[in-house]
Amino acid sequence: MRTVMPAVFSLLAELPVTAGVAENSKMTPQPFGQNADGRTATLYTLRNQHGMEVAITNYGATIVSIKVPDRLGAFADVTHGHDDVAGYAAGTTYFGGTIGRYGNRIAHGKFAIDGVTYTLAKNDGENTLHGGIFGFSKVFWTAEEISASGAPALQLDYLSKDGEEGFPGNLSVRVIFTLTNANELKINYAANTDMKTVLNLTNHTYFNLAAGGTILDQELMIAADKFTPVDKGLIPTGELRPVAGTPFDFRKPSAIGSRIADHDEQLKFGQGYDHNWVLNSHGSAQPVLVVTLFDAKSGRKMEVWTTEPAVQFYSGNFLDGSIKGKGGTPYHLRSGLCLETQHFPDSPNRPSFPSTELVPGATFSSETIYKFSTE
Repeated sequence: MRTVMPAVFSLLAELPVTAGVAENSKMTPQPFGQNADGRTATLYTLRNQHGMEVAITNYGATIVSIKVPDRLGAFADVTHGHDDVAGYAAGTTYFGGTIGRYGNRIAHGKFAIDGVTYTLAKNDGENTLHGGIFGFSKVFWTAEEISASGAPALQLDYLSKDGEEGFPGNLSVRVIFTLTNANELKINYAANTDMKTVLNLTNHTYFNLAAGGTILDQELMIAADKFTPVDKGLIPTGELRPVAGTPFDFRKPSAIGSRIADHDEQLKFGQGYDHNWVLNSHGSAQPVLVVTLFDAKSGRKMEVWTTEPAVQFYSGNFLDGSIKGKGGTPYHLRSGLCLETQHFPDSPNRPSFPSTELVPGATFSSETIYKFSTE
């Protein structure tokens, strides 16, 4: 393992910072319990002028809750999660976590850079999923309250050392969560490295705009003409397949449950939707609207804007009621869904996919926005 601490310090210093705590910033920190090592986590609750609340913990840079109103003004939490850090530390579902170094799967837990093969920790059969055994969602991040244009914002930093989970290079990562008065939760990612590496950062929040029941009646739109089909191990085959004429066509808003039980090989492999959609925007310098989710009963609507070239839609296929979440609530099959903005799975082993390599001297940056409203 190669450790170059002076370089690491300079990497952290070079990442973008939003300066100054605004006087009208509304954020409340409170203890969030202890993990098995006895470390105490902190929960930070951000509030905007309309009463929307977002709670985030420094353990895993995890979104714990998002409380938004329905069309009648009644607030409810529209995410899955736990009541304290112990639930996240013991869990295997990645509820709300910041995912890295590499979100999604890397085949056989291996990839090569410049002829050097790196072997990763395998935690999904023969594959590496969401960064490995711990990844970024089961470590403590350094948290600091900051402000962005007067809006409450939380900055979290993590240093992933060279060799962690098998990945090369000392990687400095910064994630900034900002809650705007437009009911937007903005997530800004930044990272740099002292050695060529691969990187695919995302967030793994489970949403249910009805705040209960299943997500099957909620209407989803994904602005994507193609998706990446997978093999039985959920590794992309390399094909970019048109969605037209398949259950994967969400170019017009469609109920999630309308085709989820179709006799389709890809749905069988994923036990539902657990696939990567190739966004028509193909990644952009500024966030683009790529997804809408709507719950007709509550009137809640969520838009997803991103600079990323793809999104993983996961329909909660492996939730089975055995996991008890907030207030002891059991999370049953398809009671929540994930919309993970990202680069493609297994890109390090697929040269035809958009590159996920990060080189020294370059800064990775990405932005995703979850915007809430009612209809």
